[in-house]
Formats: sequence, C-alpha cells, structure tokens
Amino acid sequence: MKPTYTFENRDREDLKNHLLNIGVDPYKDYIGFQEGIADLLSSGKVATPVLNALQKVKTDRASATTYAHVFENCPVDDEIPQLDQDNALNDKYAKKKTFVGEGLLELQAQFLETPILAYTTRNNGDFFQDVYADNQFSGTQTQKTDWELYWHNERTAHPVRADFISLLGMRTPEDDLVFTKYVDGRELLKYISEEHQATLREKAFRTPFDELSKASNANQVISDAHAMLENEHSFRYYDTRTVPADPNSSRHYRAIWEFRDALAKAREQYHRIKDRDLFLFANQDGLHSRQMVDIQHFETTRFRWLLKTYTFRDNATADSNSSHWLDGVRGQVQD
Repeated sequence: MKPTYTFENRDREDLKNHLLNIGVDPYKDYIGFQEGIADLLSSGKVATPVLNALQKVKTDRASATTYAHVFENCPVDDEIPQLDQDNALNDKYAKKKTFVGEGLLELQAQFLETPILAYTTRNNGDFFQDVYADNQFSGTQTQKTDWELYWHNERTAHPVRADFISLLGMRTPEDDLVFTKYVDGRELLKYISEEHQATLREKAFRTPFDELSKASNANQVISDAHAMLENEHSFRYYDTRTVPADPNSSRHYRAIWEFRDALAKAREQYHRIKDRDLFLFANQDGLHSRQMVDIQHFETTRFRWLLKTYTFRDNATADSNSSHWLDGVRGQVQD
C-alpha cells in the first residue's frame, strides 16, 4: 500500500524522546500512561506534520474515503528484545524497559478519539497486545500463530469487538514475504445479491471461539447466534469457522457460499508490514488476513513481532459498552 505518511527522521526522533520521557510502564499503570500521552498531545510538542497526518486518517474515516492507512518510519523502541516463545508475555514484562511503541499507539488512538479496548482474559487485561508466535499455538488460527491467518475479524465470536486495528512493526523479516491483506466491506457487497444480503443480516450464524480464547476461558466455546452483515457493510466472519446456526438451512448456506465467492472476486489491498510501519484498518467494516508468500527462513520469521491495539469507533461506541467494564476501567472488557 502507498503510505499515508512517512515520518521525517527529525520528527521521528523528537517524538520518540517525548514518549520516552513519560516514564510510566503501561503494563503496570495504564491509566497513568494514558494521562501522560494526553499531556503530551496537549503540550504542543508533537510535530505539526504528524498531527496533520493523523487528521487525514480521521477525515478519511469520517468521509468513508478509506479505512486503511499506513505510516512509515515511525518511532519505536531502540531495543527490541527477542522473546521466549514458550512464555513471551512474561518475558516481555521482564525485558522490555521502554514503551515508545505503546506510546505511539496510545497517541494515535487518543488523537483519533478511538479508545483502546482490552480483554481481561487476554494477556492479563493489557491494552497493548503482541502478534508474536507462541509454541503452544503453532499452526492455529490465533494472533499467536506462526503461520497464516484466514479472512476474519478480530475476536469474531466475542460480543464486544474492535472497530479498528492498529499494527506496529517492531521486528519483521527482511527477506521473507509476509503480507497483511485487507478487503473493504463495500467491495464485498458488490458481489452479494440483495436477497443474500438480507439473509446475512439475520441472527442465524455462529462462530466458534479461537484456541487462545478457549485456553484463557473454558466457557468460551461457541458464540451466540449473530448476523454476518451489520450496519452498512460490517461483516462478522471467520473463514472456515462461521457457519449457519441451523446446519440444515440450505438458504443460509447459499448466502455464505455467495459471500465466499465475493471474497474471491473483491479487490484486495496488500501491505507487507516492515520495521517501523504502522498499519491502521477497519476490523468490522472489512476483513483481513495474513499471507505467507515466500518463506525461506521460517526459523527466524517465527520471531516476527507486531505490537497491536484494538480500538472502538469513537467515544460513544466505547461508552455504549460500559456495562462490560471490569471494576469501572474504561475499555477493559470482562469476557
């Protein structure tokens, strides 16, 4: 994808230093970290070109021009530790002593007015997630897999789901080609008849929970019945998982077949996330996947690390989910 904005080296280093000065560990005190970022945004210290680029994202989303944006040459931490793939989360807590990447993700979320979403059963309720291979989940369909991910929304089976996803390249393979694919929901609608669109809007589909969710919460087995198509072009779907709630309903299977044909026909966007790339895209108003195109060094590509956040569409959407907050912590969903 063509970048929306590329940081000048001077602005990158300047913002990195401001983020370092916050001095709060977001894994121990997210609220304090959040307040530090808010103070930075209000201080006038963030370079105007950076703010202008973020304003373009906000404008593009409001006008429905596009829901996918790439920032290049972003500030990240100077030291990117290699993590133990048997216990990467605790290893990150022990080894990662600076939080520049987390600061950038929090800063863009605050500027865009898209509050970050966290799950109490995922990574100890952290607001910042790792797309990092875990040996336990090798070959599975989770963010901790070491291989491809099919077309999906994040947390498809869960009742509270992000509207946007942010992925920041911390360490990525130099030679092997790993692409994130994105398809806008409006592209899919072009190839789905009105009859089948109406069927997809019925709460007549179910999606099993992913392996990581089930490992975190034994009660998470399969979703309640849900629609596959919501709003104008929001899709709730995980390829090979989402099926009709009634296994004997040929009408609902025909609708899924046409939807899957649409996935094959629709125009896709590809982006190879590199070090310092920030990729922002819609989670529900489109679908995304991971494609391993040419992997010559699997043993090192397994250490690919993206820092990730889930975000709500806006403050009103976040507040509409307040009944799910754990202990009143805004954005931290008890699931």
